[in-house]
Amino acid sequence: MAQKLVTPNEGRKVSKTPGHWVLAQLGKKVLRPGGKELTQKMLHALDITSSDRVIEFAPGMGYTARLCLEKHPQTYTAIEQNEQAVEIVRSYLNGVEQECKVGNAQQTGLEAEVASVVYGEAMLTMQSDNRKNEIIAEACRVLAAGGRYGIHELCIVPDDIDLGTMRAIQREISETIQHPAKPVTPSEWKQLMEDNGFEIEFEAIAPMHLLEPKRMIDDEGILGLLKIVKNLLIRPEARARVVGMRKIFRKHRSHLAAITLVAKKKNH
Repeated sequence: MAQKLVTPNEGRKVSKTPGHWVLAQLGKKVLRPGGKELTQKMLHALDITSSDRVIEFAPGMGYTARLCLEKHPQTYTAIEQNEQAVEIVRSYLNGVEQECKVGNAQQTGLEAEVASVVYGEAMLTMQSDNRKNEIIAEACRVLAAGGRYGIHELCIVPDDIDLGTMRAIQREISETIQHPAKPVTPSEWKQLMEDNGFEIEFEAIAPMHLLEPKRMIDDEGILGLLKIVKNLLIRPEARARVVGMRKIFRKHRSHLAAITLVAKKKNH
């Protein structure tokens, strides 16, 4: 009998567990700020084919990994630091040239220029400014010239938002999700890509409706949503966390959005 895969942070106190893992434990499969729709736009712009060598940073529960594997890339390598998440992603892999390694995205240990496509979602938001740069620079290093890099992250709008307001939003999001978070504006995301050797080829922005009913149905389906609701009813601590997160997301909804960018590595 196959072993039961454990959701990341399952044994941890709910009040201290990072928000995305609380949602995963409740049965939420799509943990991306722009939902399934923005992920699909990113994948469409990346245009993965059977000749691509793909690297995914921080696949989490492996939702996008499965969509990517349906395109039968030549190779697929995932780098994920959470060991339980690695086991979950490995359960989806069925090809010779497919692997998921425990590691971190800023130092993958992979050789230079081994990939034609790199992407990562909902992970740069959780990093400091320095670490964001390190991860994007690593994506550039492992990509061959002309390779494509896709991101899907939380962003703060508009571009000319007052700095004090932005810092307050970053602080409140970090507190409610129990994890440091530094979403930046669309122009800052683009600047980070350009500073690290990329030129932007595609951009799309969506509302940040991660915990709104319509988005939940779009992302999880009716049955998926019912499962989450049932788990919320029987798990009061988790319910308190989700209510708290949704309250902050709603409070700042005029300033929160999701962004996907696809960029090409410049030929130097």
